[in-house]
Amino acid sequence: MNRNTSVVSGVRVARPEATVEDIEDARAESTAALLDELGAQGGVEEAYALQTCNRVEAYVVTTDPETGRRALDAVGLGEHPAAVDSGHEESLRHLMRVAAGIESLVLGEDQILGQVRRAYETAVDSGDIGPVLEEGVTKAIHVGERARTETAINEGVVSLGSAAVHLAGSELDLADASALVVGAGEMGSLAARAFDAAGVKDVVVANRTPERAQWVVADLDAPGRAVGLDALPRALSDADVVVAATGSDGPVVTPAVADDAGETFYVDLGQPRDVAPTVADDADAAVYDLDDLEDVTDETREQRASAAVAVESIVDEELDRLLSQYKRKRADAVIAQMYESAERTKDREVATALSRLDAASDGGIGDAEREVVESLADALVSQLLAAPTRSLREAAGEDDWETIATAIRLFDPDIDGADPAFGDGAESPRFAAAETEND
Repeated sequence: MNRNTSVVSGVRVARPEATVEDIEDARAESTAALLDELGAQGGVEEAYALQTCNRVEAYVVTTDPETGRRALDAVGLGEHPAAVDSGHEESLRHLMRVAAGIESLVLGEDQILGQVRRAYETAVDSGDIGPVLEEGVTKAIHVGERARTETAINEGVVSLGSAAVHLAGSELDLADASALVVGAGEMGSLAARAFDAAGVKDVVVANRTPERAQWVVADLDAPGRAVGLDALPRALSDADVVVAATGSDGPVVTPAVADDAGETFYVDLGQPRDVAPTVADDADAAVYDLDDLEDVTDETREQRASAAVAVESIVDEELDRLLSQYKRKRADAVIAQMYESAERTKDREVATALSRLDAASDGGIGDAEREVVESLADALVSQLLAAPTRSLREAAGEDDWETIATAIRLFDPDIDGADPAFGDGAESPRFAAAETEND
């Protein structure tokens, strides 16, 4: 089996195509558990998985796209109603876009790059990363780093959650603050990640369903914990700053609930309000709402949209480099097999020739004569294979995999490691993968 000619297959259940409920349904117990499932499927050579609040994604490397699809279906992701499949090239492009923040709900957000990196480390630790995904995922991380150092994709604030934290940071020293996020939906998760990025002391996420809150906390670097809404009074008493975004039909933070809150900075993102207006009657409470945030977000939305164009160019550039890397390795793998086959034939024929020369001479031929025969054989192999070597490298660069497959059959129909994705007259892994892509 030759991993340099294997292909990547991917599937994702992610925003915006999937709902929060879809993502919950698709989510595995842990990334490590999902990797174990993928690795147990027949024909899977490598695996990588990414799970966040807004996505569950899995990628496998197999000798052909059909085997990859079967593996992803077998773990339940490929058959999920909200699943989006991707073939070899589209999977690699999508990973780069994810790491760059282009696929995030908040364009250019920084947290996703760390999540991609941690998922990579998990796959390395479990032994599921091999040469194909090693290059693919590390290239995606490199793209994410370039996007943030060479463009303005992550400058300013564009989400209501990050704007709420920005507003709080203008009034408080967040580095010494305990943060409480009420609600674990889209805005709540973005606020929690913004608090995390701001370096708060700790984050508590309160939600009607504590399990969903725990998923938000699991994505954070800061110390955190998840609680139910029944624990709000205690959580409010410990918090310095609160962002509320529950989507509830009425206020969840009432004067009674906040009775022991003390000096607290509130940002209410709820529609209708999550923080009862009368909470502001407490002299220790500072309450801000959506109207206070609008000006914070407008300017940077336009700025990031402009930067996204530059990031797309980076993705295109780095994808071309990665595909060229794979092409060179595929061609070199075939060339190495061709030379190995020629070397076996040369060694056999040289041994036969030397045996005959020994038999034909009275005292046998000497070392000098043997060296001449062996040098002649080496020179013939090198000269005969020089032109095919150049042609094969050119064919790989032009995606002419049929020429490479033909060369394999011409030089040795039984050559070890011939790529089964070629078959008899089959298309290249890249072309075969393209047929299964769902754009």
